[in-house]
Amino acid sequence: MWQLRPSSVQVSSPTMTSWVSRLLPRNGRSLATASENQRAEDRHRHQEAYGYFLPIQTRWQDNDQYGHVNNVVYYSYFDTIINQYLIRYCGLKTGLLMSPMVGFMVANQCTFHTPVSFPQIPVAALAVEKVGRSSVHYRLALFPPKPTKETPSVSHWDLSDGFFFGHPKLAHFASLACTTGSSVHVFVNPATSKPVGLPEDFRRGLLRLMSPAPG
Repeated sequence: MWQLRPSSVQVSSPTMTSWVSRLLPRNGRSLATASENQRAEDRHRHQEAYGYFLPIQTRWQDNDQYGHVNNVVYYSYFDTIINQYLIRYCGLKTGLLMSPMVGFMVANQCTFHTPVSFPQIPVAALAVEKVGRSSVHYRLALFPPKPTKETPSVSHWDLSDGFFFGHPKLAHFASLACTTGSSVHVFVNPATSKPVGLPEDFRRGLLRLMSPAPG
């Protein structure tokens, strides 16, 4: 795929939210925003925030001189699960001569909590936060294997198809993600590089992974 490289106050309406926000001192608003962001990040570290999972075989070359996977490699893991899902479950065609659209990755972000290293086999996780006319916003995570003497048993089908939330093999992986992230795809016409609308079958595959609104 191409790449461009706890509060006790309850607010009842957007208008009241804005009014309360104006009354708060600036540093108070910043603290409230930071607290809200932290709660969201905490939610995103749990398996139930994701719909699709794909085991990732780390490689010797992924490790850096500190003995763990280098930060930039996590982006390739996330790129892998996104495109694996699009090809397998949304019908994406990757050849420029036969594909009516290609995806430009216009935004990427990672937050690192704990490291992984070769030869561990973590599982990548994918959710869809928003589907626009030509864009898709993804949420991602990487869950390390549980600390046991044996590595998780991963079959050819796990690597080619992945599995969905609720699959028994998720019990072999930690309940908290070691890395979380987000990405944004914009799909364009390969000849003009202009945004194109997403086909309905492609969109249906994405909507399957739409995350529920936080309660």
